[in-house]
Amino acid sequence: MFIEEIQKKLREFGLDGWLFYDFHCRDPIAYRVLKLDIKKLSTRRWYYLIPSEGEPKKLVHNIEKERLDSLPGEKFIYLKWQERIELLKKILKGIKKVAMQYSPMNSIPYISTVDAGTVELVRSFGIEVVSSADLIQIFEAVLTDEDFESHKRAGEKIHKIMDASFKEIGERLRRNENFTEFDIQQYILGLFEKEGITSDGMNPIVAVNANAGNPHYEPTKELSANIKKGDLVLLDIWGRENRENSIYFDITWMGYAGAEVPEKYIKIFDIVKNARNKAVEFIRKRFSEGKEVFGWEVDDVARGYIKEMGYEKYFIHRTGHSIGREVHGNGVNMDNLETKDERRLLPGILFSVEPGIYFEDFGIRSEINVFITKSKEVMVTGPMQEEIVKIV
Repeated sequence: MFIEEIQKKLREFGLDGWLFYDFHCRDPIAYRVLKLDIKKLSTRRWYYLIPSEGEPKKLVHNIEKERLDSLPGEKFIYLKWQERIELLKKILKGIKKVAMQYSPMNSIPYISTVDAGTVELVRSFGIEVVSSADLIQIFEAVLTDEDFESHKRAGEKIHKIMDASFKEIGERLRRNENFTEFDIQQYILGLFEKEGITSDGMNPIVAVNANAGNPHYEPTKELSANIKKGDLVLLDIWGRENRENSIYFDITWMGYAGAEVPEKYIKIFDIVKNARNKAVEFIRKRFSEGKEVFGWEVDDVARGYIKEMGYEKYFIHRTGHSIGREVHGNGVNMDNLETKDERRLLPGILFSVEPGIYFEDFGIRSEINVFITKSKEVMVTGPMQEEIVKIV
């Protein structure tokens, strides 16, 4: 059972327990790790302690005393706030170091879901609270075989949609149509529905020229540039199968609306592509040597190459992010810019590698998805763009 697997890791990490806490479904990680139904009514505070040894303990409110009945362990019920504090102290008796969904200095916000007051409360019992980040990666970000297959199926459809979108732009240009980034975005969303893909309400990015220089630009019906011959086109498309627990696929490709891509675009694309490839090569080399590799190191490799080429100040985001049931997952990020992610890359995790260079008049990004297999093979899960697509 997964409780025993968690306890084994707690002992490996030298922890006395993992304390889960939630109020109003604010910690979706807890629901996924504990296999709880997040859609079920939950309006009162609950706690669930998995100790490194022995039986788990659960603390629930009298109004929702069945909330954790699907989980093993001794149940404690509180009504008054004073009872909640005393019972929590009783449950944690003998615990010296406990993991919670907490990140020191909020360095990894994805896993920082426990409020400061609750951390203060646990610390008031003389207990050291440490981050559950490494545990979360193992029990939340490591994919099953079924997870990975859903990722690959989504990838096949998204690459199909990407190809169709570049083709659609070319056909509209040949017909001399007047159309915008927003129009192509809506075309892509139409293909999503046809292919059974969802992006959970987040829309793909279609950006030309200066808009491509904004990493999170999103066209709208009211504010959207026309797409014309001679334009540089960025497509950032992410999605997953439209079913529960499927895994995202997330890519960015570049195109040019013409038969001959200008040299200034080729030059920057090649630098971005090389930074991308060097990051993947670094990961492969480390794993082949049997060495650990950390998220911040991967970022340093890609960023270091772009710096060497003289464009460091134009690379304004991390090199990559965890991918899972959310497009930005809860595993290690390839980041030493926004934060120093000191988590290790583990077999079974999935993440993006997506360096980019952004100017006032245009931007270029190349994004791939990378999976570490159980045998520690570093696998790119789809085609890698080698040159800018000529949209003719």
